[in-house]
Amino acid sequence: MKIGYDIYDSPIGIIHIVVNEFGVKKIELFEEEWVKYTNKHDPIPKDKEICKEVISQLDEYFKGKRKNFDVPLSIEGTEFRKKVWSALQNIPYGEIRSYLQIAEFIGNPKAVRAVGQANKFNQLPIIIPCHRVIGKSGRLVGFAGNQTPTQKLLLKVEGVDINKD
Repeated sequence: MKIGYDIYDSPIGIIHIVVNEFGVKKIELFEEEWVKYTNKHDPIPKDKEICKEVISQLDEYFKGKRKNFDVPLSIEGTEFRKKVWSALQNIPYGEIRSYLQIAEFIGNPKAVRAVGQANKFNQLPIIIPCHRVIGKSGRLVGFAGNQTPTQKLLLKVEGVDINKD
């Protein structure tokens, strides 16, 4: 199976991208998580060519020229998580939803915590915009564990100003 990675020096820091023959497999925003990922997987060769389109679209996103991504995705997860991730892709650029709203959207209003867990295991942040999901109180909660400053920056890219922490 063809697989490769590259890095993109974004306005929010270094982003690691993994692409296989089916599409984008992994977007990692945090260096410590990238180290954990590479320690769990066979060595992935650096391959600028296989990652070129993803990096181009991420660059357009950060420059405000792209609101939706159209690269193929190589998504792995349970049916429930895939349903949640599909719902996230329906959140328009520059808008936010609560975990409860996502649970209601997928027809399972009692699954708020499970929606949070699906967000946590999203392997393609930004492309599958889990940063657009906030607590029902309007606060930034749970993004990549406790990485709400990064979530706030991503929302700011989209013109959403969240003053609550």
